[in-house]
Amino acid sequence: MVKIRLQRFGAHKAPKYRIVAADSRSPRDGKFLEILGTYNPLTDPATVTLNAEKIQAWIKNGAQPTVTVKNILIANKVISK
Repeated sequence: MVKIRLQRFGAHKAPKYRIVAADSRSPRDGKFLEILGTYNPLTDPATVTLNAEKIQAWIKNGAQPTVTVKNILIANKVISK
C-alpha cells in the first residue's frame, strides 16, 4: 500500500520534512516513490509547499495520507474533509 507521509531531514533539533509518497513497508527516512512537497514546522507560521496536482493524482490512485499529512492538506485546501 502506498502512503503519503512525512520524511524527516534537517539537523538535530531543527527538523524539516518532505511530504513523500512511499510504500508503507519502507522506513520513515528510507526509500520513497516521489517527493510531493515540504513542511517546515519551525517557522511562524509553518512553511508548507505542496504540489497539489501530484498529491491529488496519488490519492486518486489509492494512496492514503497519514493523519498529520491529511491535516496539512486540509489546512492548505488541497483536499476536503
